[in-house]
Amino acid sequence: MHSAVLLIEFGSVILALGLLGRFAARFRFSPIPLYLLAGLAFGEGGLLPLGASEEFIATGAEIGVILLLLMLGLEYTASDLVSNLKAHYPAGLVDCALNALPGAAAALLLGWGPVAAVVLAGVTWISSSGVIAKVLGDLGRVGNRETPVILSVLVLEDLAMAVYLPIITALVAGAGLAAGSLTLAIALGAAGLVLFAAVRHGRVISRFVSSDDPEKLLLVVLGLTILVAGVAQQLQVSAAVGAFLVGIALSGEAAEGAHTLLSPLRDLFAAIFFVFFGLHTDPASIPPVLLPALALAVVTAATKIATGYWAARRAGISVKGRWRAGGALVARGEFSIVIAGLAVTAGIEPSLGPLATAYVLLLVVLGPLTARYAEPLALRWTRRTAPRENTAEQPTGARAAQEPVRD
Repeated sequence: MHSAVLLIEFGSVILALGLLGRFAARFRFSPIPLYLLAGLAFGEGGLLPLGASEEFIATGAEIGVILLLLMLGLEYTASDLVSNLKAHYPAGLVDCALNALPGAAAALLLGWGPVAAVVLAGVTWISSSGVIAKVLGDLGRVGNRETPVILSVLVLEDLAMAVYLPIITALVAGAGLAAGSLTLAIALGAAGLVLFAAVRHGRVISRFVSSDDPEKLLLVVLGLTILVAGVAQQLQVSAAVGAFLVGIALSGEAAEGAHTLLSPLRDLFAAIFFVFFGLHTDPASIPPVLLPALALAVVTAATKIATGYWAARRAGISVKGRWRAGGALVARGEFSIVIAGLAVTAGIEPSLGPLATAYVLLLVVLGPLTARYAEPLALRWTRRTAPRENTAEQPTGARAAQEPVRD
């Protein structure tokens, strides 16, 4: 009887997602906000709460995040990653400064103390790699010139989590210096080992994985990715980082074949991930913290857009690409919830969980909108203001002929 209820519930969820996806495609809109609203409807306090299938959906959600990052990693080689990190690490520092400080300041202004400030700094700092990867795919921007810049910022954030999460775990648990240092050393060593293997032995891994039989290729790539992600998470390293590194380790025919085979699975499990996110949000807990969450969302949406614009400008991307890069980075998601969950479990601050949930819900809905509309809105605004600025001094004659045309 339990299995029958599970199948009915899970089938209903998948059918609803399919219909919502078709509705979004008809109006050329990302389906992510609709998936989240479906999760709220099926979750605790929603219209049709689920029971039997919730644990199954939780496992599917983890696989969804892993597949999103694997598919993003398949777009780039290990050499691309290293060159991008070397070229864009200043953007990671700017990203941390602009987006972590507002969260820390908000926690201190609310009187939550320094530990909660460090936690909320992480919540506002880290963009959602899963949401952004899905949005870039939906908008057909994976091959755009600004996408490597976006990717570099996301990878720097994910790698920073290998350092940040052990620190947060030690802080909220009240662990001593020795225990916290050991956890951090293990995390850094594991991340470095996986990255070294991906960069130095990527061709060997690709030959091992490659197969002319699609079934064998699918099983080997999927099994290897989930295995590496699980080991990475066990060692306090992000499962998303492990999956991404598996993706960049594969190249040539293995990467092309895996991309084709895994795309439908990625779309299915990614949709389940967004539903699961909504399932664990009680709508009744949002209104009391909505105003501070909204203020924080507005501020950090602006700082993320500024981060992407600055990073793309530094990389020599055109003005349109700068706005697209900034708008794409706005969404927050899985990492923010994980960080807040650590603090809530430890009893650091009761209001931190609802605030983080409301904040992420706002930005995970706003993120696809800014990714799509930040560029046209910004360009429209600049066209309106440009004539007013140019009326003060207009070059004429020979000087006008010598003025360069700028993008």
